[in-house]
Amino acid sequence: MTRIFSRLSWVLLVFVIGGALQDSARTAERQYAPDRKADILHVTIDVTPDFKQRTVAGTTTIRFAPIAEPLTELRLDAIDLDVSSVTSDAKIEGYDVTDKAITITFDPAIPLKVETEVNVVYEAEPKHGLYFRTPEMGYPEEDTHLFTQGESHLAPHWYPNYDYPNEQSTTEVICRVPEGMTVVSNGRLVSEQMDSASGLKVVTWRQDKPHVNYLVALVAGQFKKIESTYRDIPIAFYTPASLIEYAENSFKDTADMLGFFEKEIGVPYPWNKYDQAVVCDFVAGGMENTTLTILTENTLHTNETETIRSSQGLVAHEMIHQWFGDYVTCKDWSHLWLNEGFAVYYEKLYDGHRNGRDAMLYNLYGISRGVLRDRSEHKPIVTRSYHDADEQFDYRAYQKGGWVLHMLRTELGEEMFRTCIKTYLERHALTSVVTEDLRSVIEELTGRSYDRFFDQWIFHGRHPDLKVDYEWSHKDKLAKISVEQTHKVTDEVMLFHFRTKVRFVIDRKVYDREIVVDSKQHDFYFRLPGKPEIIRFDPEYGLLANVTFNKPAPLLYAQLACEDDVIGRLKAADALAKKKDKKTVAELKKALNNDPFYGVRQRASAALEEIHTDEAFEALAESLDQTDARVRQDVVRHIGNFYRPESLELTRKVLRTEKNPAILEGAIRNLGCYHHQKTRRLLVKYIRSRSFRNELAGAAVGAIRRLDEPFFIGTLQQILTEREQEFRSWDFASGLETLARISRSEQDKTKVREFLIGYVNHPKETVQAGAIRALGVLGDERAIPVLETFSGDEPDDRIERAAERALKDLRDRKELIPNEIIQLRETVDKLRKETDKLKNDLDDIKKRMEAGEKATENDDNEH
Repeated sequence: MTRIFSRLSWVLLVFVIGGALQDSARTAERQYAPDRKADILHVTIDVTPDFKQRTVAGTTTIRFAPIAEPLTELRLDAIDLDVSSVTSDAKIEGYDVTDKAITITFDPAIPLKVETEVNVVYEAEPKHGLYFRTPEMGYPEEDTHLFTQGESHLAPHWYPNYDYPNEQSTTEVICRVPEGMTVVSNGRLVSEQMDSASGLKVVTWRQDKPHVNYLVALVAGQFKKIESTYRDIPIAFYTPASLIEYAENSFKDTADMLGFFEKEIGVPYPWNKYDQAVVCDFVAGGMENTTLTILTENTLHTNETETIRSSQGLVAHEMIHQWFGDYVTCKDWSHLWLNEGFAVYYEKLYDGHRNGRDAMLYNLYGISRGVLRDRSEHKPIVTRSYHDADEQFDYRAYQKGGWVLHMLRTELGEEMFRTCIKTYLERHALTSVVTEDLRSVIEELTGRSYDRFFDQWIFHGRHPDLKVDYEWSHKDKLAKISVEQTHKVTDEVMLFHFRTKVRFVIDRKVYDREIVVDSKQHDFYFRLPGKPEIIRFDPEYGLLANVTFNKPAPLLYAQLACEDDVIGRLKAADALAKKKDKKTVAELKKALNNDPFYGVRQRASAALEEIHTDEAFEALAESLDQTDARVRQDVVRHIGNFYRPESLELTRKVLRTEKNPAILEGAIRNLGCYHHQKTRRLLVKYIRSRSFRNELAGAAVGAIRRLDEPFFIGTLQQILTEREQEFRSWDFASGLETLARISRSEQDKTKVREFLIGYVNHPKETVQAGAIRALGVLGDERAIPVLETFSGDEPDDRIERAAERALKDLRDRKELIPNEIIQLRETVDKLRKETDKLKNDLDDIKKRMEAGEKATENDDNEH
């Protein structure tokens, strides 16, 4: 009876919640750019950071003018700012400060087009948007610094502003820091002088061309730099002081990239300088702030890693944003691909310039595999159905957006593509753009309609799934190619229309035949001089599609050996991974050792690992001697995925002879499969070792996690205690979780529990969250009261989320209750939160109504 009641209650609750919240949820999902009641002309931000207290005191001055009608209210985004005063050169009737905004009321209204200034004096202890890295937080004192991150809506945490990308303004950043510190911001350096009254150095930067609010940036602290010029443009690369020796590896291609992008785009670099700054524990990989890109410290690397580690992709991606994202910016987040898709694609174009066309195609092949993965939802690239801007920052805007540009370039031809992009940039310079702006330029310059192209690739979801078959008629010398679109057609996913080619190679001569696919199924017939040795669908690789083309092994072997078709060789290697015969293994081994392109050798290694026979293992074992470190790394990793004594012996040999630390990392992780005394000794050796950023010790932690042996508890806890600062933050957090994992079956968990509790208030959020997660992994119910103090329902709070998850793990383990009861509890909890919100909203409405009634009574009394 209880079980039936539980299920019934759950259904009823879902029905009630669904009915009550359906309309509000629907409304919230459609997102549009807000109205611009005022034109923001200039923003001056004057901040004094307190590095010990991790706070800022600031004054922000905003100059604006009403756009279409007199302005009575100006709303500024401001999150948790402690505002002490708001003044203006117009008459202010009053202002209201909430935890999200400042609303300033003017009486009389500011006339149309009249420029006005408001000054907001405030203090802040930012949780987001501005981040400190100080000794009190566990960072080296010599590297003390701060940095900002604005995208998508984080800037209001440290200064008040209009925070949406449909508005641009010029900006000025003034920062007051102790003497000896460096300050870098957008634009040109205006002044740098000591203030005798405060004893602080006052540094002023001004951005003279308008840009959107999320691109405002500030970096300040103990930095060193290397610098150069490109033409007459200063370029510099900053790092925390202790890391400057590694800067050159990441900085060295900057000038070459600027030159390539200017030539490829046809538009000169649009700003006055280009700085890059590496910071500790950055919140992303990189951020393209106007003239000042901020990068993660993880881009820094040593020469010992050879070709494995490189900053090229990251540096190129962020740099190209100076044109696409900064010079022209998406009007709202539904058109984010105009920022990120361009950055992804031009990053690949630079790789082709630097390392050859095969490298560019290999990169496109790699990102296509992620885009083509089957998913339950099929959102289009451009959609307004999202709750939060961050939801838009996924494969659709990045990888799929980049691929759409590749398809356009393939269809238009390189020169026409360049002409269209140059015109698009010049026409919309220093403004906000939408997808139609790009489409209209292409149509204008080509005279062709691109409605269908943009409709199926941008405004509808997914990609085509194609089944391709081939038949040969000896009698008629006809090749039959059948193409079927097998994906499900819905309101969200179209039946695709596209042009491509089929290539036949006969006696080394190429025969290309163009085809048009515009319906569900086609049969194409081609008369040829003889039977093809190679058949390629979409040989120029200009179509984003999941193609199933099952070919007999001889065709695949010939394709794998075709040296002028890198995509054909990659596809052949992947297709041969499904076969397990000795001939296939021999062909893949040949490719692994002889192919001229490293990417094909990597895919051949992966195919041998997938085949997973004795012969495949022997082929890998005999192919360890690779000159390209990227291939050598893969072979070591793939050997480690075979569980056998010979694999362990080869791994030990690599550990004895290999010098490349990135390859050693992989070999150390391979040890995680083997419960053996020699393995334990090796892992203890490496967890105690010292290396750049403690990477080898981090790899040992990963292997220990896989082994899941209590043997390592004491050693791991000791290393984490003694050498915390030597680990990167997430490696240390991973160490805490690994310690919890290998301790979870211990009878007495007290020591480990208390050790982990010692980090739940750690000033590094990554470490704090790791400690909280680790308590959930440990499985000690006595941690529940501690975790409850961090629990909450704020979806964007990383710590609260970690605590909620850990509590759920512990309670589920403790009670072992049926899933239906767990779901019921979660639903009731959701309903409680919604009820509380509704109650607060009703209370607010009631108070407003009462205030209105009182105001009416007062007006009546006055009359």
